[in-house]
Amino acid sequence: MNSEHYIKAYRSYLKLEKSLSSNSVDAYINDVNKLSQFIEYKQLNISITQIKLQHLKDFLMWIYELGMEASTQARILSGLRSFFQYLVLEDVIADDPTALLEGPKLARKLPDTLSIHEINKLIDTIDLSTPEGIRNKAMLEMLYGSGLRVSELVNLKLSSIYADVEFMKVIGKGNKERLVPMSSSSIKHLTIYKESIRNHQVIKQGNEDIVFLNRRGSQMSRVMVFIIIKDLAEKAGIRKTISPHTLRHSFATHLVEGGADLRAVQEMLGHESITTTEIYTHLDRDFLRQTIIDFHPRA
Repeated sequence: MNSEHYIKAYRSYLKLEKSLSSNSVDAYINDVNKLSQFIEYKQLNISITQIKLQHLKDFLMWIYELGMEASTQARILSGLRSFFQYLVLEDVIADDPTALLEGPKLARKLPDTLSIHEINKLIDTIDLSTPEGIRNKAMLEMLYGSGLRVSELVNLKLSSIYADVEFMKVIGKGNKERLVPMSSSSIKHLTIYKESIRNHQVIKQGNEDIVFLNRRGSQMSRVMVFIIIKDLAEKAGIRKTISPHTLRHSFATHLVEGGADLRAVQEMLGHESITTTEIYTHLDRDFLRQTIIDFHPRA
């Protein structure tokens, strides 16, 4: 069978058995497609199921020479590992060719964050005289107040919000549910948005339970949220490169700086491994070190 058959079957596996989002599925498939392009470009005359370790080493060198950063190379390699592990699972191949393949060395990059002052400046820039402004303030309060991913924000449902107990149910990566606390400010501005804006919109069929809607009554897109935040940052004079994820990083960083338990932060962020959350302890150490430099008489 040709490579396209196995890639198509792999897509179904990711979607149906692994319950990944369509964006994650597309990312994994794109990684495998890059390997297919390499096979075609190098005229190897083999199926993707005949790939060996040396082929993969040559592939990594190829994408390196194309100018891809080490982080991008590592992500592509991670996608290929998943694909070949699937082929082993399905008895299509006997051995995983990525098993002995070393990825590029990565420096651990700390995420960009905003200070509390910058967060307030960003939110205060919103024009509350418009319906979109009232909605946008509720969205930013949710992103920063609960550390949501942008995909979790745009997919949030009215039926998943329990304002009386200040919690909401969120569907995260891998279709996993978790309960996330809501700040009093989030609840306040969400209520204002619902009562003054959303309840008066003509809502398109299929979007009745979606919390945040565009002016046409349809679900907000991830790209639209990104554009809104970039525009607000520019108006607020914030020179950092920020995205919706920056608010999530800031949420976690400010919790850790304030002394929050790392396990509690892990639970709120929906991280499967505590190792992922531990990156914020590095941010916390930098904060503590800078505090000593700024305020200790012997620094």
